[in-house]
Amino acid sequence: MQAMRGWVTRYAPWVSLVSILGTTQSAMAGEYEGSPQVAEFVGEMTRDYGFAGEQLMGVFREAERKQSILDAISRPAERVKQWNEYRPMFITDARIARGVDFWRQHEAVLARAEQEYGVPAQVIVSIIGVETFFGRNTGNFRVIDALSTLGFDYPPRAEFFRKELREFLLLAREEQVDPLTLKGSYAGAMGLPQFMPSSFRAYAVDFDGDGHINIWTNPDDAIGSVASYFKRHGWVAGEPVVSRADVRGEQVDEGLTTGIEPTKTVGELRALGWSSHDALRDDMPVTAFRLEGDNGPEYWMGLKNFYAITRYNRSVMYAMAVHQLSEQLVQARGVK
Repeated sequence: MQAMRGWVTRYAPWVSLVSILGTTQSAMAGEYEGSPQVAEFVGEMTRDYGFAGEQLMGVFREAERKQSILDAISRPAERVKQWNEYRPMFITDARIARGVDFWRQHEAVLARAEQEYGVPAQVIVSIIGVETFFGRNTGNFRVIDALSTLGFDYPPRAEFFRKELREFLLLAREEQVDPLTLKGSYAGAMGLPQFMPSSFRAYAVDFDGDGHINIWTNPDDAIGSVASYFKRHGWVAGEPVVSRADVRGEQVDEGLTTGIEPTKTVGELRALGWSSHDALRDDMPVTAFRLEGDNGPEYWMGLKNFYAITRYNRSVMYAMAVHQLSEQLVQARGVK
């Protein structure tokens, strides 16, 4: 990451960006100059967070509205409706092999993260593998462009993205980096673990102790940050993630959970014809779901750690992909 020169203190209001961007660049009128929305946003950041208004406006003079970002977020997603179509997208020989290499390369850091946060190394590796293929696909959009475009030119979710834009500018100031240099996805997700700015500020950690948090090019910080995220979202060390279920009877589907929250108990599911492959307490809350596998329907109970994974991405299939990739990584690496 490129450090911002000219900062007096770590949390001081921004000083002139002329020394960072150059006189000619910062004087150029950009696509957001004169925008009432931007002016209001800059006013809020000045009033509420102590930014220097003209210097912050200099950042927006350099921000670019990207039609490709609006096209990407507006494009209907290609819905992969079945598990037997979704799973092969993430659990591949290439991803497993690269994951084993990543694990071996960063074994000591992963072991330390597991010791400190209680999150297994294979789960941390799996998240980074699913999100960015271990750094191969971290995004090529400037975060300032993504969040400005969506915050000011995408009404359906403008409020959300303006909040993330605020968080992004705060993290750039806190980490003393030039906000015009950081890149991410079209939605503003950043680095190896694809954290949104609000998640970065809430959960990312300086795991190598160098005084800065860098999830873009520093695997140590990315590893520690993923572990921190899961710990803060309820990961329980040593507990399982899911339990396969057998079902019978006509009331089976009445047990399926609506959404991802663990709103059913094991006892309630048992009364509806579910039986777990594992010994689970009747009062244990679970997320009950069905997946269409290669050999027909699969019934599963997602436990507390499964719910923790869904807090990273609110999708049952995503959580299962992360979990099963982690299992494949353990098997391929030969670790018990």
